[in-house]
Amino acid sequence: MSEKEKIAAATGVVGTATLLSRILGYLRDMVIAYFFGAGLETDAFFVAFRIPNTLRRLFGEGSLTVSFIPVFSEYIEHRNEREWRELVNSGFTFLFLLLAIASVLGIGFAPWIARILALGWNTPGKIESLHLAVPLLRVVFPYLFFIGLVALSMGVLNALGHFAAPAIAPSLLNISMIASAFLLFRHVSPPVMALAIGVLVGGVAQLLFQIPFLMKKGIWFQPSFDFWSNPGIRRIGVLMLPGVMGTAVIQINVFVSQILATFLKTGSVSVLYYSYRLTEFPLGIFAVAVGTAALPSFSRLVTQNRPEEFREAIDFTVRLVLFLTIPAMVGLIVLRVPIIQILFQRGQFDFESTLMTAQALLFYAVGLWAMAGVRVIAPAFYAQQDMRSPVKASILALIGNAVFGIVLMGPLKHSGLALANSLAATLNFVFLILLMAKKVGSLDWWKTLRSVVKALGASMPTGLIVFRLSRLGEWGEAGSSIKDLAVLMICILAGFGTYVGVSLIVRSEEALFLISTLKRRVGGRSWK
Repeated sequence: MSEKEKIAAATGVVGTATLLSRILGYLRDMVIAYFFGAGLETDAFFVAFRIPNTLRRLFGEGSLTVSFIPVFSEYIEHRNEREWRELVNSGFTFLFLLLAIASVLGIGFAPWIARILALGWNTPGKIESLHLAVPLLRVVFPYLFFIGLVALSMGVLNALGHFAAPAIAPSLLNISMIASAFLLFRHVSPPVMALAIGVLVGGVAQLLFQIPFLMKKGIWFQPSFDFWSNPGIRRIGVLMLPGVMGTAVIQINVFVSQILATFLKTGSVSVLYYSYRLTEFPLGIFAVAVGTAALPSFSRLVTQNRPEEFREAIDFTVRLVLFLTIPAMVGLIVLRVPIIQILFQRGQFDFESTLMTAQALLFYAVGLWAMAGVRVIAPAFYAQQDMRSPVKASILALIGNAVFGIVLMGPLKHSGLALANSLAATLNFVFLILLMAKKVGSLDWWKTLRSVVKALGASMPTGLIVFRLSRLGEWGEAGSSIKDLAVLMICILAGFGTYVGVSLIVRSEEALFLISTLKRRVGGRSWK
């Protein structure tokens, strides 16, 4: 297969597995909304869960994976089997020790960490939320240990051409949290502690799930304490230091928004969480899937010194992710209230919470294309073992997010924080794409522009049709009915069909390529 076909095929595998995880994730959020609503307990849990989850994305599946895959791919290409196996074992040993120390420190310093995470709660009337966050943080922090080792497993498997297991693993976290909420809600105090226990169990389950697939590839993690002298580990470490910021700037921006949200009315942290979770659905299925699939291909092209194909692969991935996320952006904007009402409006989550969440979702959605673009252009830098360029963009985006957030949270409240995040993502993407064009030579701007225009042209009638169909439902304080669910499903299916149909009419190259690739795969080639 060509690299384009490999990227498209791997994207299909990762996207399908991620779709399952995201569906379970929304079921998880529905359960959380039902049992806990958007109030004091959920605010405390989301603050507590944010730190290990952010560290996981920064040091685990973020900088670790994107730093490991290019070096590991080079070892596979140019070194013998003994050397690349030693690299894996040394990396496992070093990471095991590092994560164990970090988890112990996190548990010990939980009170101070909680105060930093929720600056706005150090006041009368909100101090109860702060006190609740501390024990929750101590329970969830060891999740970092297990998920960090999962990230290393993911890097090994992806570099060896296996994408399914790492993409399926997050489903186990969602299943664990759902089960814990139902089984432990009435048996632990405070009740929200059930979610924290579910997080910890989910981390263990994800790690255990990777082991059979690693064994099938002939990978057995064995202790190796010469990591200090291993040149591959040193290179990964050097790449990881700047990669911490370059990989997860979107998560850091959300983290900053959460801190600012603690200064707003109670429930602001929760509605920002719920709304951002909805943007993660298309990001996970499309952007993360494309980026995950592209990194091994990018690394292989760089290692084999094929610059023209590398540049073409960058162009292709950017066009592909914009083709997939632009209609998703339009769909989230048009269907924001129906989606939130169907998913969350029950139990303690009332119509006012739906409207607050919808306001934030609107402003997150307008930046979806940029968030997606960052997820696929950054791996092109990592494949070249260039972590400095993403760091420059990250610093610009972080400053922009903080400034925009402080300015906009006054007039727009929590929605202003969501808009600030979208504006920061736009700065990040534009800066990265310009740096990449300077680095590898001129990208095919006209081809990308034509693709974007066709995607927007196909999205407009899609949005209009979906909007008219959505008015068949009844969206309000009464909550959802089976009829409303049916209306939402019809809207989604009609939107998908309209977008694909119009894209084919306007001869979208991405649509034609995906359909031809699918036909070839279904016609006889096996899925890997």
